[in-house]
Amino acid sequence: MVASHYAEPIERKIVSRTELRTAPADDGDILVELEPGEPFWMLDDSVGWTWGYAGAERRVGYVKSEAVAAL
Repeated sequence: MVASHYAEPIERKIVSRTELRTAPADDGDILVELEPGEPFWMLDDSVGWTWGYAGAERRVGYVKSEAVAAL
């Protein structure tokens, strides 16, 4: 998955407990657990996975699209 380095992040929120993963797949390594209500900054969303960053460290990775909603 390729996104322009000029992508403007869109603030979203996590709506169900999920994992931020290194790849858009269930077997991608887990970077961090995300809880409902946590902010998530979306950069891209396709094929059931949302790419962006979250947490105090702003770790970049993928979450399942159904775990993310508009504010």
